[in-house]
Amino acid sequence: MKICPFALRQCSRSTSHRLGVSLRPTISIYVAGCRASRFRSYASISASELQFGQPVYETHPHLLKASEITPGITAIEYAQRRTKLAAKLPKNAIAVIAASDIKYRSGAVFYEFHQDSSFFYLTGFNEPDAVAVIGAGKCTDDGDHVFHLFVRPKDPKAEQWEGARSGTQGAIDVFNADETGDINQLQTLLSPVVAAASQVYTDVPIKPGATSTFSRFFSSPSSRAEGFAKILESSKVQPLKPVLNGLRVLKSDAEINNMRKAGQASGRAFTEAMRHVWTREKDLGAFLDHKFKMHGCDGSAYIPVIAGAKNALMIHYTRNDDLLRNGGFVLVDAGGEYGGYITDITRTWPINGVFTPAQKDLYTAVLNVQRTCISLCRASASVSLDKLHDIAEQAFKDQLKQLGFDMSGSSLELLFPHHLGHYIGLDVHDTPGQSRKDHLQAHQCITIEPNDRGLYIPESSRYPKAFRGMGIRIEDSVCVGEDNPYVLTTEAVKEIVDIEELRK
Repeated sequence: MKICPFALRQCSRSTSHRLGVSLRPTISIYVAGCRASRFRSYASISASELQFGQPVYETHPHLLKASEITPGITAIEYAQRRTKLAAKLPKNAIAVIAASDIKYRSGAVFYEFHQDSSFFYLTGFNEPDAVAVIGAGKCTDDGDHVFHLFVRPKDPKAEQWEGARSGTQGAIDVFNADETGDINQLQTLLSPVVAAASQVYTDVPIKPGATSTFSRFFSSPSSRAEGFAKILESSKVQPLKPVLNGLRVLKSDAEINNMRKAGQASGRAFTEAMRHVWTREKDLGAFLDHKFKMHGCDGSAYIPVIAGAKNALMIHYTRNDDLLRNGGFVLVDAGGEYGGYITDITRTWPINGVFTPAQKDLYTAVLNVQRTCISLCRASASVSLDKLHDIAEQAFKDQLKQLGFDMSGSSLELLFPHHLGHYIGLDVHDTPGQSRKDHLQAHQCITIEPNDRGLYIPESSRYPKAFRGMGIRIEDSVCVGEDNPYVLTTEAVKEIVDIEELRK
């Protein structure tokens, strides 16, 4: 195994040292698989006066610790992720990952930027117009690799309009790239790297007509651009997602801590919301978004569902513009995000704070199924998400039969139309394509929501009248343990007695 000095952000020294703005001696630590070993000349500039495209410890010590690239995630962990990926690649292969584009609502009015989750996972870099290349060495067992990070250069005029950029020097000194360059010169810089690679692993669209951050920099009609496209379209191009999913699906302790922070803050916001009487869906949604942020989240993880009464029968109801009427349920699917990591919570409660007998019976049925499934979120249970779904289906049949439902034929498919749960992490539906047939492993994080979208009782004579028009979902974010589940969202109350007690 190759061991080489990694003298950048891996230790808890300041950015001022890394950026060449200190007279203090160099500090080095050692990380396997890394080729970075640099000694720079230093000037007497305070790092806190420098501008970056995202928070760093010296400019935002209220958000980051000295060793962190992003909240809760250290430079060492980002380096280890790249090392693990390189170890999974064939000899002399490369992985190419592009940052997200800025999305525009109209004209020059843009949406809030959200980084590509795979790019963020490997780099921690949170700016658009960037490409990362992780090149495996000749011996891949130890993850020896070279990390290229191509970014926007510093540009005072552009930054006056768009905000600060980290620039190419920041790519090296803050994000620990071995090689960097101007993203606008990507074709020239990257062509020889790709040409020398034994295989190229990427999920960047490369077919004619496809658009992406990556392809945009190779859109000229020159023969060089055409030659580069031929390289990418050759037989040596392989999908990156299956390789990267295997890493991302198993969460580190730091990732779980971030998801717990998001779950705790979001859960408290839910419980606070249940204390109040709401008359409009949008007011409840605004309250939750505000409380997510006040409790420490960066914001909402996704567009929430705030569904009163029959609106809860629509799975992805997000208009959130109706009135909330006394006597009915309100169903809320929402969650906050912290350091890029999300939480996913759904709760259903009576608008007036008191369950009717029918509401209590149906809610208890859903809650019982959810409890059963959560109890099995442990590696020692040897179950998969698909198996948990089957267990939930049978449990629902048993519960609903007791309430007088006719469960013959395909009745359950109408009431329970979706899957039990999904993986979570940097995305609400994390690691897309990851099999639900594999046994759950410790450190995987999933949601448990019987049906993944709850239980829906249409207005139909085939169902008991007392339950018609009800939509109930109860969802928690759960980390799979070896012998016990770890519920990340426990602060959001869900027991009937607790919900009713909040209004007393």
